[in-house]
Amino acid sequence: MAGDEGLEVPPARRKSDLPVRSVSAVAMLAVFGAALWLGGWWWNLFVLIVATGVFWEWRRLVAGFATTNVERVNWAVAGIIYIAVGTAFLMTYRNLGDDRFESIVRVLALVGAVIFTDIGAYFSGRAIGGPKIAPKISPSKTWAGLIGGMVGASLWLALVVHVIGGAQWPAICAVGECTPSSRNVGANQLPAWPFIEEFLLGSAIAIVAQTGDFFESWMKRRAGVKDSSSLIPGHGGIFDRVDGLLAVSFVGGLVFLGLALGPH
Repeated sequence: MAGDEGLEVPPARRKSDLPVRSVSAVAMLAVFGAALWLGGWWWNLFVLIVATGVFWEWRRLVAGFATTNVERVNWAVAGIIYIAVGTAFLMTYRNLGDDRFESIVRVLALVGAVIFTDIGAYFSGRAIGGPKIAPKISPSKTWAGLIGGMVGASLWLALVVHVIGGAQWPAICAVGECTPSSRNVGANQLPAWPFIEEFLLGSAIAIVAQTGDFFESWMKRRAGVKDSSSLIPGHGGIFDRVDGLLAVSFVGGLVFLGLALGPH
């Protein structure tokens, strides 16, 4: 979930937008929470609406830099594949299995890891600074921030697994038999190296989420805009909010597809 990486925003403007941003954030959390709790078609409808908004913003960004019809069509097809795979993954991820608590925890683990990637990256980047990853695309992103994001995502997953509990790692267990490395996180069965799974998975999520963040920032800079749209008051566009989550969901969808099509 990105910040305002397209073009710089004056601090005064950010401060003046705070009440609107706060109300919008509460509204988004309420809708997300309700859809997550209800699951089923309610969750699918929510994810589909978000995906439709992202695709509309995708085409809007592409219109800002694509110069030929062939280029626009290629970008449209790429957007459909990218968004559709991520959308299908999120729908399946929530509705997999019959245990509501396990399903909700599963989604919260994933979404929370992306959020804590942003939080960890923000604070470590501010506190440590250092070399930029890609200053021409996103001037605020540093290597220290990426490491902080990896730590933040890993700590969140460790909290979910060892404190909240309630679900196996679905990326391992979703298709076919669970592997010996998977476990019921509600049970007191820790691996030989405590927290190593959370660190590896959290780091992978953080890297993919930051890649998705960079990708959208690159699109916005090519289009010459600060936000993907103004659909969310005070927050810009939907794509701005879910760029990292979409990238993680896309990769997750490819993993699920590989497991489904691979040998059992």
